[in-house]
Amino acid sequence: MPPTLASLVQHSALRLGVRAGEGRLETEVRWAHPSELDDPVPYMDGGELLLTTAMKLDAEDADAMRRYVTRLAGAGVVGLGFAVGVNYERIPQALVDAAHEQDFPLLEVPRRTPFIAISKAVSAAIAADQYRAVTAGFDAQRELTRAALGTDGPAALLARLAAHVDGWAALYDATGTVVAAAPDWAARRAARLASDAARLRERPAPATAVAGGTDEGEDRVELQSLGTGRRARGVLAVGTGAPLGTAERYAVHSAIALLTLTTERSRSLHEAEQRLGAAVLRMLLAGEPDHARAVTGELYGGLLDAPFRMLVAETAPSAAAADGGTAGSGGRPEPDPLGALADAVEAAAARGGEAVLVVPDGARLVVLAPDGGTALAACFAHAEGLEEQRGPAGAHGESAADHGPEPVIGLSAPAGPIAAAGAYSQAEQALSVARRRGRVIVEHEQVAAGSVLPLLADDAVRAFADGMLRALHDHDATGRGDLVASLRAWLSRHGQWDAAAADLGVHRHTLRYRMRRVEEILGRSLDDPDVRMELWLALKATAPGTD
Repeated sequence: MPPTLASLVQHSALRLGVRAGEGRLETEVRWAHPSELDDPVPYMDGGELLLTTAMKLDAEDADAMRRYVTRLAGAGVVGLGFAVGVNYERIPQALVDAAHEQDFPLLEVPRRTPFIAISKAVSAAIAADQYRAVTAGFDAQRELTRAALGTDGPAALLARLAAHVDGWAALYDATGTVVAAAPDWAARRAARLASDAARLRERPAPATAVAGGTDEGEDRVELQSLGTGRRARGVLAVGTGAPLGTAERYAVHSAIALLTLTTERSRSLHEAEQRLGAAVLRMLLAGEPDHARAVTGELYGGLLDAPFRMLVAETAPSAAAADGGTAGSGGRPEPDPLGALADAVEAAAARGGEAVLVVPDGARLVVLAPDGGTALAACFAHAEGLEEQRGPAGAHGESAADHGPEPVIGLSAPAGPIAAAGAYSQAEQALSVARRRGRVIVEHEQVAAGSVLPLLADDAVRAFADGMLRALHDHDATGRGDLVASLRAWLSRHGQWDAAAADLGVHRHTLRYRMRRVEEILGRSLDDPDVRMELWLALKATAPGTD
């Protein structure tokens, strides 16, 4: 333990007496320093035991002693050692009274005890405490290393770390999910800090943060990101009842190093798997499922032996980027939306014991995941969370509040290895629809079962429709008729003159005249079903509120 005023008083060779502040003797002493200045405060750093013979002090002046003691206490000086038998035979009562008023420790130093002896005692105690801390740190490092190399993985390491810090420890994966905790009850406490861990993961690794510890009885939690790259690979949380001491700090730093080494090694293996996965994907898309199976072996388990779904994702630019703004607020880089999606899918697959193939493909991310599995469920949950964050969408999918770049995801129908190329095309089609509709995710089933009308929101379709109807709009703008509304009514009534005329409130002969004018202006016959179809789609594409 570090030296305290009590340990110095109990030191038999020093023979110190206590004249005031008896209740504060357990205060830690960081150093012992002699000074004869009437105001030594500018030269104090806090935590010192100040030693004096009162050579320049009017120690019998009550007001002067109150000011003197007040300054020392305010500067963080932990106590005053007063040498008797030098300038004063005993400690003046004025100083004793001032120390009692401030509850400030006042020690009597006998003449035969030199100040250097007190300084040596403090120094020796500090050195012994540091040696014990370093020794305990090395012991912790050895124990943590053995735990990390064992078969139990991070759980065993966290259990040893929690014991060393006399608290708890938890590990979050790249998605912010608690994957291990010690003791078991700590998982609930760690889950409540998920938002703190999420904010830390957004900062380049390594990064630290402190949570809690402000209220009496509340634990103090230190969070440390893991990884050496731009994106954190995980977060370590350590909760204790008090700030970490030197030995505990050694243990935490050892755990961080071991977990970082583990995550970096896992990342290297993961990158190798991704390269293999890219080769497997190319084989599947080339119609060579047997070769793909031979290459993968048991790496992807039964992924290629059961129905899977193909996912293709791209990044939709943020509103700020589209307007020429900076990449992120405050100069910070924007988050990687495809990386976050990959993390969510892979973490869910790992928790569910599923095999999943995740392949970064240039500016895209391609995923093969078991149909109906936990990985796909995590993908939908991730997309749903992004939809909820963005708020109501505008006409072209802009969110009410820009939350930075987001993934846009297309999902195929269930397929097998021999139909992988078709599944990829389905996912691309769904991706295209998701972009047009301003959606985060669209399934191919939704495209096949839905209406064709939402597809009319495409800019090229709108341009075609505007060009086709422009002459009719120009005619109506002169006030010589209402050809566009008449055409819409006639087409909606499937060419039934009486019904369409009734809808418009005109005579059927008037409507017949207007349709002849439409044919004359457009130079096309309304008897042609293709012309009627194109005109109807053009009217739908330019109608107000078309999505």
